[in-house]
Amino acid sequence: MSETSTRPASSPPEHAHEEIRLVAPSRQSPAVRAFNTVVRSREMSILLVLVLLVAAATAKNPSFLFSGNGWRDLLLTPSILLLLAAGQAVVIITRNVDLSVGSVLAVTAYLTGRLFIDFPGIPIVVVALAGLAVGGVLGLVNGLLVSLGRVPALVITLGTMYIYRGLVLTWAGSDRINASDLPRGFLRLGTQSVLGIPVLFVVAVVVVAAVGYYLHAHRGGRELYAIGSDPDAAVLYGLPVRRRVLAAFVLSGALAGLAGVVHAARYGTVSSGAGTGIELEAVAAVVIGGVAIFGGSGTVWGAAIGAMLLVTIDRALPILGIPDFWQRAVVGVLIISAIVLDRVLSARRTRKLIEAREQS
Repeated sequence: MSETSTRPASSPPEHAHEEIRLVAPSRQSPAVRAFNTVVRSREMSILLVLVLLVAAATAKNPSFLFSGNGWRDLLLTPSILLLLAAGQAVVIITRNVDLSVGSVLAVTAYLTGRLFIDFPGIPIVVVALAGLAVGGVLGLVNGLLVSLGRVPALVITLGTMYIYRGLVLTWAGSDRINASDLPRGFLRLGTQSVLGIPVLFVVAVVVVAAVGYYLHAHRGGRELYAIGSDPDAAVLYGLPVRRRVLAAFVLSGALAGLAGVVHAARYGTVSSGAGTGIELEAVAAVVIGGVAIFGGSGTVWGAAIGAMLLVTIDRALPILGIPDFWQRAVVGVLIISAIVLDRVLSARRTRKLIEAREQS
């Protein structure tokens, strides 16, 4: 009789008596789960800080919010930084950074003024598209050098920041675009409102919503997160890493170009110094908004709230009687706290994954 025939037919498999662990399905409805996710998100925490800051400044000086321009300035002032933060968030999610956005803004802001001067009657839409296109081309240069040259983005964009700034300095010199050089219809965009909401803020929110939807729902957006989480693994998995990184820089440049057009409409005057230092504000807004500086996590909505918080800090802290030094210190503390919190949460997630794997 063979060895196999000596085993009873009814003998159970070796692992039949091992404990089978089943996870009970959640009893919460999808709506409740979504609500809990939103409430516990980092974005909600940042929004709460923003609301408390506005409430404190308003309690100290009611004109901060309830004056004729208080509500408008609260929404209008961050519009430019919102556009820059949206593009910067996409780049940082891929584990890169774009320090040239301030210089790109200066180029397209001056370009906006020159187009209205050199081509009287040119449609505003054409000027906006020109700003987007020129910004996209400058972003394309960054993307090509980073993705194909495999040079760290910090080095590349630091270099192009000075190159683009030198370009606008050479082009503009001591010349200055004044409000009298711009058409009234264009200048009205800087002050016009729809249902009490500034038009430029509406434009910025639409852009943020479009970028946020792409990152959340589109395959290419999810691949950006995968690339930022582990670039080497993304290459091994077959993701188009270079193409996605290139597209991220093009988007950042295009939105910086649009921000230049918005800058001209908002302030009515443009000089070669436009946008100086705003690139660091964009990075700070993204980091404070919960986007990991090491890539792979965060949302454009958090970056947008971070941008609004930064701008509101500049307006609110003087009202609260806080000296200028401490205003800068508060921003620094927020940046460091956001980075430390991100590392702590990342380490906690890693520890939980290891524990779950050991228990399985």
